[in-house]
Amino acid sequence: MTTKTIGTTAGVVWTALSTSGKMTVKDLKKATKIKTDKDLFAALGWLSKEGKLVFDEQDEELQVWLA
Repeated sequence: MTTKTIGTTAGVVWTALSTSGKMTVKDLKKATKIKTDKDLFAALGWLSKEGKLVFDEQDEELQVWLA
């Protein structure tokens, strides 16, 4: 996976969260149609590094939303 691909995937994740608000990681993966956990977590890492995400764990599920 290249930096460009991660950035593009991060844009897809940001758009989904912007539209839908708080989501579990499982629901986010479904909504974005990202195929692998690796790709999703690379995008989440990118956005997190930029300070654009908030994370919380509820009922043993990781939830994420835009900061």
